[in-house]
Amino acid sequence: MAVIRRKADFRILSEAELQSWKGVATAVVGDAQNRSQCMSADIKPLKRGLCFYGQARTVQTAVGDNSAVHAAIALLRPGEVLAIDAGGHVDTAIWGEVMTVAAQSRGVAAVVLDGAVRDAAKMREMNFTIFACGVVPRGPHKGFGGTIDGPVSVGGVTVYPGDLLIGDDDGVAVVPLASIDAVLKEVQRIESRETQMLDAIRAGKSSAEVVGVMVPAVSTD
Repeated sequence: MAVIRRKADFRILSEAELQSWKGVATAVVGDAQNRSQCMSADIKPLKRGLCFYGQARTVQTAVGDNSAVHAAIALLRPGEVLAIDAGGHVDTAIWGEVMTVAAQSRGVAAVVLDGAVRDAAKMREMNFTIFACGVVPRGPHKGFGGTIDGPVSVGGVTVYPGDLLIGDDDGVAVVPLASIDAVLKEVQRIESRETQMLDAIRAGKSSAEVVGVMVPAVSTD
């Protein structure tokens, strides 16, 4: 099977638009989308403390094959995030040290992989931002193919090229490109509300009061 490349025709966000998302927590991004668009807990950071945000480029691989991923790295622009649908297969790594060096040389912001990696210690030393389902020493094959820049499913969430991906120690959240302005407004509203809630708690109110939960009276039954 050959590597198929789809047309990646999406609006590239300006630097100012991207900067609006700097420091935004994935939890807030999920809350702003009705507690949705958050990848499953299987998608974990290889090294904690490394956050990212950027527009997605996508790859779907054949199980245990990373030829399409190698091809995709050569197409990436600085600041983009590579989202890889490897089918959740964790017994064969499709990412490692060689690809990390290649991605860093392209200025890739992060890799989000629904699959496994290897060379974990070296990647941690390199401070490369990668989120994956697991770590395993078994390496991949090449030549079975895959698809670049088509829709993929990563951590149970559909990702299209151009969608905004945000990651932190909690995991990864996705903002569809078509919804980015509306979601940002809701993010800002939630952040303002949470600041007020925390200020109220520090001033002496209980968390129950702040979130509107009634504290029940003692039962006489």
